[in-house]
Amino acid sequence: MNLSVSRLVACAALTGLLAAPSAFAQQKLVPAQSNLSFVIKQMGVPVEGQFKVFDAQVAFDPAKLPASRIGFTVDIGSATMGLKEVDVELPKPVWLAAVKFPKATFESSAIKSLGGGKFEVVGKLAIKGTSRDVTVPVTLVQTGAAPNLTTTATGAFSIPRLAFKVGEAEWADTSMVADEVQVKFKLAVSGIQKI
Repeated sequence: MNLSVSRLVACAALTGLLAAPSAFAQQKLVPAQSNLSFVIKQMGVPVEGQFKVFDAQVAFDPAKLPASRIGFTVDIGSATMGLKEVDVELPKPVWLAAVKFPKATFESSAIKSLGGGKFEVVGKLAIKGTSRDVTVPVTLVQTGAAPNLTTTATGAFSIPRLAFKVGEAEWADTSMVADEVQVKFKLAVSGIQKI
């Protein structure tokens, strides 16, 4: 087989792969059944907030974890703690800098099965222009039946806010606002096959 024919065959094969419908393409976040919240301690008292706008990009196959990917995008300006005076402060540069850094993102680099519907997702979390490695424990529960099978991923992990420059200047004092922030999520996704 000469080189030009080899290239033609390779191009045809690649075109076929690109044109083939992917099961991953059918995986979608169900926003109405999902939530993303965070808990901080202010002078030792836990205070909860949430992000109202977020999206997930899911390509998950439990039988092909090395090929699976999970991405997450959060609209930083949608943060709320339920108090008007606090919510006005959150987008400001000293806290989340929502104008300069409108999105926080997570991109997985590895997914490991721990058995029993539990997984460990490793990846990069980027907030306010700073990116760090995080490990996220995830538990999957499935309800319904195909084609209406819904997979719900739940979990929680902690991050140091100061490492992401959240709460600078006088707010860097951890006796007022603790460094540790707990992130909690419940993400409902359609289109994942039966685990």
